[in-house]
Amino acid sequence: MKYLLDTHTFIWALSDSTRLPAKALTAINNPDNEIFVSSLTFWEIAIKVRSGRLAPVGYANETTVKAAESMGFQPIPLLPEEAATSKDLTEDTHFDPFDGMLIWQAISRKLTLISGDRAFERFKSDGLKLLWK
Repeated sequence: MKYLLDTHTFIWALSDSTRLPAKALTAINNPDNEIFVSSLTFWEIAIKVRSGRLAPVGYANETTVKAAESMGFQPIPLLPEEAATSKDLTEDTHFDPFDGMLIWQAISRKLTLISGDRAFERFKSDGLKLLWK
């Protein structure tokens, strides 16, 4: 299976995996699965760390990207086509542009998004697959 980590899922996988439900943790730790982290997640974390809303995450002396790679996660870029076609979501996200793009990346790339954000369920009609509990 192929999974995309939501930002909070990635942070918890790095810093406090006890916050992840068993189903999500099992998927993340299964060596047969491919786990992806979007460049959007790295950008969102950088913004929150810079503004003081989030403590730095990752391993000592490593960037968040290196920490992701150390865990076997694969960083993926935001493709221009994904940015341009994100308008095709049937509903406006109304909350967070990072969330909207992560949802669209998961749909576009046929990845299951690992997220505990229940608001994302309304995008299942767009083709979003979710995993959490």
